[in-house]
Formats: sequence, C-alpha cells, structure tokens
Amino acid sequence: MKKITKAIIPAAGLGTRVLPASKAVPKEMLNIVDKPAIQYIVEEAVAAGITDILIVTNRGKGVIEDHFDHAFELETKLEGNASKAKILEDVKACSNLANIYFIRQKETKGLGHAICCAKSFVGDEPFAVMYGDDVIISEDPVVGQLCRAYEKYGVGTVGVKEVPRKDVPKYCTLDVTPLEDNVMSVHNIIEKPTPEEILSCYSILGRVVLPPEIFDLIEQTPPDPKSGEVYLTDAMCELAKQGKLTAVDFNGTRYDMGNKLGIMKANVEVALTHDEIGEDFKAYIKDLAQTL
Repeated sequence: MKKITKAIIPAAGLGTRVLPASKAVPKEMLNIVDKPAIQYIVEEAVAAGITDILIVTNRGKGVIEDHFDHAFELETKLEGNASKAKILEDVKACSNLANIYFIRQKETKGLGHAICCAKSFVGDEPFAVMYGDDVIISEDPVVGQLCRAYEKYGVGTVGVKEVPRKDVPKYCTLDVTPLEDNVMSVHNIIEKPTPEEILSCYSILGRVVLPPEIFDLIEQTPPDPKSGEVYLTDAMCELAKQGKLTAVDFNGTRYDMGNKLGIMKANVEVALTHDEIGEDFKAYIKDLAQTL
C-alpha cells in the first residue's frame, strides 16, 4: 500500500459563525495562543509524514498564503537582534514546514466541490482531507492514525468521535460495526440527520483519508436541493455501501474553530500547557475560578 504523502485543507468557508472577527481575518487565521489555527493543522500533517499540502481558499484569504511564505523584512530585522533568536526560528519555521500549495474555490458549492478543485493535485493517489475548522491536539497525529488504518485495510477511513445525541444533527451519523480495536466498518452515513434518523452517536470530526476514486463519486453526487452544495459525506456514503470505508475512533482533543466557544476552549486549554506562559496562566485561572 502506497504511503500517503498528500493532504487537502479546505479553507474556503465564510466563517459566519464567528463574525465579526472573520470579516477581515479568515477564521483559519484566528489564533490559538501564538499561532493561527491553520498552522496547527499543517503541523499535524507534517508530523504524520505528509509532505505536500494543498490549501483550498477563496477571495480575501491571501493572508493565509502570506503566513506560510517568507517575510524577508521581518526576518532580516529579527536576525539583527540576538534576544529574538527563538522568535526568528518560529517565524522561519512557518515557511519551511512542507510543500504548500494554494488554489481558489471560485464558487461556494460545498466541501465536495472544494475537494474536486484538488483533483489534479492528488492524481491517482490516496490522500488526506483535514477540515480547516477543526484543530485536533494529540501526541499521535490524528491524520497519521487514519493513514495507518488506510494502509492496513486498503479502504477509505474517517476520523470519528461519539458526540452527545442532541448534537448529532449538527454533524452526521454513522452505521458502524466493530472491526478491530478502535477501528470500525462503516455501512451508512446520514448527513445532518433528524433525531429519528440517528444511526449512532458517532460523527465524522475533521479528518478523513480517501482513495482517488472518491472524485468520480463526488462528480456523480447531485447538489443538495436546498443549499445547492455538493456534500462530501454523500460520496463517502457510497464508499460505505460498497464496503470500502472504515472509521477510526481517534485519540485526540478536537476544537471547533468555526465556533466561538470552541475558539475559547482551544485558547484556554492550549495556554495551560504552553511552554512560555503555561504556569502563569494556570495560576491566573485558579485565581479567577475562585471569583466565579
């Protein structure tokens, strides 16, 4: 089985749930302590051995490209200050993480359409999709957990967690049966189910690894009659019905960066373990908690 070296990060959403913060700054560039959310996603991919990353953007998101490029004036200024050596190292690291490419999704037609924008980038290889809204913190990169499942079973795989039953209609629901350890076979998927349609409390949360045949399935998927969007979930459901999809109950903590509460949770929890401010921030939180 060929090693997975390519990933797509869809980052073309409008960020309406976090307005007005996302009016001029893409939600993917909102920070978690001292790094933008999308950098955590790129670093996860790199840690899993992925070398080529395509970020799908749209109009007004050029700042994402700038972040992963060299900033020569800034770097030159920092090079002249010995006390800024660590900052300089961190700034340069952004531009050297991987081979990062960009393409624009010129029309907002859903996740399936965004993935199809990357067809020529992927070619005839399996690839990872890492949703731009989802930052997942873990010692073992979650996308790497999925890549190993793909390489073992030879079929597409989705990263899942159990969510509260009341929240399942916000995501999707999966019909699954145990396969091995934390890996399950997927038989059906329903996007944004009604309470009566819930198959299980397992939902796909931000990471999938897919075979190249998914492109044909996406192209055969009709747009949703209400939204006009092409859902990637519908194409993955076809894989499931063909017996070609597994689910990994991944190890990691996921933060929804398209949600105000998710952003706050990410900042607080990452800050608590941050090398530079962790101890001071922990003391602050303890003091604050006594006043609540």
